[in-house]
Amino acid sequence: MTESYDLDERAQILLRHLIETYTSDGQPVGSKSLAQQSGLDVSSATIRNIMARLEDMGLVDSPHTSAGRIPTQAGYRLFIDSLLEVRDLGKSAEKLINNAFSADQTSTDLIHTASNMISQVTHLTGLISVSKQSHIEIRHIEFMKLSDRRVLVILVVNADQVHNKVIQTDRDYSDLELTEIERLLSRYLIGTDFNQAQQQLLLEIKQHKDDVNRILKSVLDVMGSVCGDDEDSLLTSGESNLLQFAELSDINTLRELFEIFNQKRDLLHILEGCSEADGVEIFIGSESGYSVLSDCTVIGAPYRQENEVIGVVGVIGPTRIAYEKVIPAVDLTARLLTSALNSQK
Repeated sequence: MTESYDLDERAQILLRHLIETYTSDGQPVGSKSLAQQSGLDVSSATIRNIMARLEDMGLVDSPHTSAGRIPTQAGYRLFIDSLLEVRDLGKSAEKLINNAFSADQTSTDLIHTASNMISQVTHLTGLISVSKQSHIEIRHIEFMKLSDRRVLVILVVNADQVHNKVIQTDRDYSDLELTEIERLLSRYLIGTDFNQAQQQLLLEIKQHKDDVNRILKSVLDVMGSVCGDDEDSLLTSGESNLLQFAELSDINTLRELFEIFNQKRDLLHILEGCSEADGVEIFIGSESGYSVLSDCTVIGAPYRQENEVIGVVGVIGPTRIAYEKVIPAVDLTARLLTSALNSQK
């Protein structure tokens, strides 16, 4: 809940202009600049007095004695909750996002598209979580022989989630042998819940010769990595976009940020907090609960399939981002992804 602040109209106008200016160029904003941009018919002394009062309230801060002011986390929160004027994305950006979700894409393709698209449109790091599924059904399994004793395993899971994995074998297998192994696996896996079929197949393996067992076990390992993971998964894209922001360019800050991308667990926890939101949820700085993100903002919105939330699409960037543009981009991407997933046959 936003803390209550007693701000008159002039103070609100100045705070909004200060934040919009700072998010644009990253430089502290002085009273003279605010006087020129705000359109208020007041003296510079009046503006300085209002700025001093905003600083006393903890809404702005002075990074240096002689510099202008920058917004604080509390200032951003008040701005987003009470002062923000969300803008249209613009026809070109809306068209770009709309066209990205084509009807012939699989669910997996659509989710990857959403992650890449939100990063491209916002110039931030795209995030998308995919919730673990309670029921996992193998719909199709196929082998394709490659060179150097490698076999491509093609799995179709549930409706249309396609997974490709290359396994290394200890000898060359003929096409006929691979077809026979496909038939054996299909007998136990196709149309059956993976976790139930796995145990039956392990018993069946014991009855086959060792060289067949080895490839069967390799395939089971592949399917276990695809189907047996109990954790939510996270896709990220455009991590290098964060390099453009000076406040995140410190080598130690970048190292910590990229570590949180690699670990994923903490980001998944943050996105989980967006899963029950009715629209867009925003975590500014310490609101995320993680000190490494004290200078960052995470914005996310849930997407659904058959009226069930199956993940969250969002972005991460510095607190100094164009909220008026990023928020509608996240919202539109989540809504279009939901529509595309539910339009599949």
